[in-house]
Amino acid sequence: MRVTVAICTCNRERDLPETLESVRFQNYPAGDYEILIVDNNSSDRTADIAREYAAATPNARYAMEPEPGLSHARNRAIAEARGELLLFLDDDAVARPDWISGLAACFEDESVACAGGKIVPDWETASPPDWLPEDYYSYYTILDYADGVTEMNAGAVPYGANMAFRTDVLRKHGGFRTDLGRVGGKLLSGEESELIRRLKRTHKVLYTPHAVVRHKIAAERINRKWFLRRLYWQGVTDLVHSADKRRFVFRSQVKFGMYLAAIPVVWGGPKRRMAHLAKLAYRLGVVRHGFRRLQEER
Repeated sequence: MRVTVAICTCNRERDLPETLESVRFQNYPAGDYEILIVDNNSSDRTADIAREYAAATPNARYAMEPEPGLSHARNRAIAEARGELLLFLDDDAVARPDWISGLAACFEDESVACAGGKIVPDWETASPPDWLPEDYYSYYTILDYADGVTEMNAGAVPYGANMAFRTDVLRKHGGFRTDLGRVGGKLLSGEESELIRRLKRTHKVLYTPHAVVRHKIAAERINRKWFLRRLYWQGVTDLVHSADKRRFVFRSQVKFGMYLAAIPVVWGGPKRRMAHLAKLAYRLGVVRHGFRRLQEER
């Protein structure tokens, strides 16, 4: 089999049916791909929806991963996959009919181990909030990297809502780190970028605008509190990645103090003020979790 489409899901009964329907109707031979739904121990009707879909769809399968965390669910997908290529689609994303074809085409080059596609936002509030700086759109999993198929540069990686890998390469590299990635309400991330940067040492990573998904951005995320929590946890994520944690923590402590002192003199519109608070939240995540880690190491 050429392709496994993996949809890792947890408590997404509202969005999952549309996601599943989008991969059922693809302009790709049904006999050449399977749909693997990995339920990460949901407590709502998600498991029932997934099982019913798998029973009614010849090329679909259901699996349950009891260990909580997105990385555990994705690693279960790697273990279960029968396809040469493993395509990941978020459970709140909707694939266009040519999505599989667009990603699969990237792997005609044998040196390519990973590819990602375009992610367009579907704001539940109809439009982005007036306080959100454009430079921070990526924190809502929005990606429009290039107008054509291109190799991604050293610092750029595809996003988890729309990414694909050679299955054998994933298995060789051990999959996703389980100390990173979403678990429950924690917005820890970075498991995708950590793995992809490892792959870049020996393989190419491509971006294609010809594999498009629409990513739903729920209203409960389109608020200042969620956004600042996301930046806080990005700081924690980067701390986990850091090679010199002590230096990173102490530099962040200095910057946190500078940003905190500057709050009364930050002028401009709501976007500029929010960008300043975002920097503050990011450094707070580094400092709080960093000092805790340093104390544990004593």
